[in-house]
Amino acid sequence: MAVRVEIESVEKRFGAVRAVDGVDLRIEPGELFFLLGPSGCGKTTLLRCIAGFYTPDRGAIRIGTEDVTRAPPHARDTGMVFQSYALWPHMTVRENVAFGLQQRRIDRAQIARRVDEALAMVRMADYADRRPNQLSGGQQQRVALARALVIHPKCLLLDEPLSNLDAKLRLEMRGEIRRICKTAGLTAIYVTHDQKEALSIADRITVMDAGRVRQCGAPRDVYLRPVDRFVAHFIGEANFVEAVAESDANGRARFRTPFGRVEVLASGPAPGAPAVLCIRPESVRLAPPPAGAPNVFDAVLHDTVYLGEMAQHRLDLPVPGGGAAVSFKVFELPPGIVARDDRREAVRAWFDPADVTVLPG
Repeated sequence: MAVRVEIESVEKRFGAVRAVDGVDLRIEPGELFFLLGPSGCGKTTLLRCIAGFYTPDRGAIRIGTEDVTRAPPHARDTGMVFQSYALWPHMTVRENVAFGLQQRRIDRAQIARRVDEALAMVRMADYADRRPNQLSGGQQQRVALARALVIHPKCLLLDEPLSNLDAKLRLEMRGEIRRICKTAGLTAIYVTHDQKEALSIADRITVMDAGRVRQCGAPRDVYLRPVDRFVAHFIGEANFVEAVAESDANGRARFRTPFGRVEVLASGPAPGAPAVLCIRPESVRLAPPPAGAPNVFDAVLHDTVYLGEMAQHRLDLPVPGGGAAVSFKVFELPPGIVARDDRREAVRAWFDPADVTVLPG
């Protein structure tokens, strides 16, 4: 049965360093919840506080209706999946999965049934009698998942479970982990620094920095409407433009930028206030703009990286009256122009006012 996990004002210090600094989160029953951020942001420390490997210096952690803030790991009824798999090399797959149940003194018939169910869920039933060194990395990760699932945990905790896999296996396992969690009806908390991993399978994402929560929300909301420059920069590529507000009327704001006026479909700050405009590379378009469209600029395109389904370009927007051009990154899908090496193309670039996010200046 899925449970709610509540984290209230949790703080964890190591000497003078606050690894987790007053975090408040509420993970809903059955939710696949991601803790995302750069190395050292506190996400793994917070996960280890939830697991019971660390005791918070302040605050409370509840799993379901039970306060587990100071309970030992074995009393929390959580399943943990580690980055390193942590499988016993001398045991078969079946024996590895059964180990946690044997420690709980479950009877043999029930162990056999639950192990079979867990292996079937992760699609490893045909490998039950193999040892870990006879399995691929992806197969070992599935066994680690089965071992965590077999104890029927209230909550599944995953600490960068795909970081040791190659790119193709990571893509395959992303969908599998979501399928497994949803099939089992589990509340799952997943730590990663991989933005694509979080965007592709999370129900909600929390972006952390310096032990604090910077933003929490659905993947689409966090990506399209970041609350600040740190979040926008960390979760995907972004172009940042220093700007000054000029006017705000009828739900549209206008800004003065080095390369011209930009219109935004949003309320802006008071006239004269500084701001930063965030424009995602895929929002900059090279196809002819609609008649009368705002935010259309003459530009020079160069330095294409051709990726098959997409091309990554550099775009220079000239500054009227001279000065260094403003450089943009542009993602074109499907690729139309390829400007490699020293080749440069004069283009007209444009972006929709709805695709511009106004950040604090």
